Amino acid sequence: MIKSPICDMLGIRYPLFQGGMAWIADGRLAAAVSEGGGLGIIAAGNAPADVIREQIHIAKDLTDKPFGVNIMLMSPFADDIAQLVADEKVAVVTTGAGNPAKYMPIWTEAGIKVIPVVASVAMAKLMTRAGASALIAEGGESGGHVGELTTMVLVPLVCDATDLPVLAAGGIADGRGVAAAFMLGACGVQMGTRFLSAEECSIHPTYKEKIIKAHDLATMVTGKRLGHPVRSLRTNFSRDYSKAEYSDTPDDVLEKMGEGALRLAVQEGDLDKGCFLSGQVAAMVKKEQPAAEIVREVMEEAEPILKGAPKWVE
Repeated sequence: MIKSPICDMLGIRYPLFQGGMAWIADGRLAAAVSEGGGLGIIAAGNAPADVIREQIHIAKDLTDKPFGVNIMLMSPFADDIAQLVADEKVAVVTTGAGNPAKYMPIWTEAGIKVIPVVASVAMAKLMTRAGASALIAEGGESGGHVGELTTMVLVPLVCDATDLPVLAAGGIADGRGVAAAFMLGACGVQMGTRFLSAEECSIHPTYKEKIIKAHDLATMVTGKRLGHPVRSLRTNFSRDYSKAEYSDTPDDVLEKMGEGALRLAVQEGDLDKGCFLSGQVAAMVKKEQPAAEIVREVMEEAEPILKGAPKWVE
């Protein structure tokens, strides 16, 4: 069985995190992944503290295994969520869209492991100095907000820039991806898109169907003009947004177009107004299955690859 320092640090069976996908990763999904031996993560997104408290309690009712909360630091409720996770003493906090340094003292005092998502070497070094427990190096193949560097390039650069354990994210959906991440220097992985097909994932059936039927060119990136590039499935919405982005449409109109678009995709399956976030690996997602089965399947696929070199290596 594959075991790494991140397993010992967090008390989990497999070095595999489920990504904190806003409006998607709730307490039920997080608990299912943790029960399967990985680390489930509840996404705070832009939700208020009361909503996240409810999801934490749902997860606690469903599992006694460790799970985490992902905090988007640009959220208007970030301060409240930061205090909430300390009060609830969740095992892990992952962060994105900002610098979590000001929250580190209360999280450390609560015994929480802080594992920021980084998309550059500079951010990796900053988070190392700030006292992070580990890092998630996420390449631009991922769904949602993306950086410039690919996972293949970013992971070894981050591994060289820090002594902290590094997890790889972006473009990973099966055992081959896990094995590749380990060969690049990572000691674990985070997967998001693959878990959109989990039975415990509550996205709209239209969303799940589009993920399962996706092909290799099914995603696109929009939002670069506003400085917040996002990868999503090609839909009527994403095509219309792209056309507006490369026209003389004012920035404030573009901002308005994106408001609530993820919720419309997740809850209503609205192809005209909804933004269906997805990584490039959607083409590798073939069926709906239990989250625990996904975790086990991916790790069991990776083990023989890591034990022996491919047949063409002498």
